[in-house]
Amino acid sequence: MSAFEGADVSRETSDRLAQFAQLVEKWTAKINLISKPSIPHIWERHIIDSVQLYQHAPVANHWVDLGSGGGFPAIVLAILSAEDGRETKFTMVESDQRKCVFLRTALRELGLEGQVLNKRIEELPSLEADVLSARALADLTTLLQFTDLHLRNDGTALFPKGENWQVEDAAARAAWRYTCEPIPSVTNPAAAILRIKELTHV
Repeated sequence: MSAFEGADVSRETSDRLAQFAQLVEKWTAKINLISKPSIPHIWERHIIDSVQLYQHAPVANHWVDLGSGGGFPAIVLAILSAEDGRETKFTMVESDQRKCVFLRTALRELGLEGQVLNKRIEELPSLEADVLSARALADLTTLLQFTDLHLRNDGTALFPKGENWQVEDAAARAAWRYTCEPIPSVTNPAAAILRIKELTHV
């Protein structure tokens, strides 16, 4: 698929990703899944941005995505995991009920397995994730509070961050100790995916 150059995926996976993109566009007309100006750029801005998280993640038994909203990255990750034949359990946490309906619809129509929790992140008991992700949800300090609650001690957190990620990292270190590997984003070299491990309170 020309819109998905550089990704080594099967025709079935390309078709699933295209079907998901169509679902997002259809539902965005009714509820605010992604910004309407970004719809023509959904592959570059949202899908490829989600794919790169999968490429930098360890194999997980349980992947938890916080604030899953329009399904980026969670639905994309579930599509890629299915192609690889992995048995990763995907849990999506979303407080907006309408977006939960969308996420469940996407899972059903794409033939994917996944759990959607219509709850606030801080109200849930620990989800014991091996891998934790969140995209465009909150500042890093807040994300680390969620990480402390829902990530296993030996787990990995993956957070895509914009060009000011270093400012967020510096602020977060006032409250937390952790290892952080910044990986340059393929969609914006000044942005980064923060791969975080070994989180403890200061």
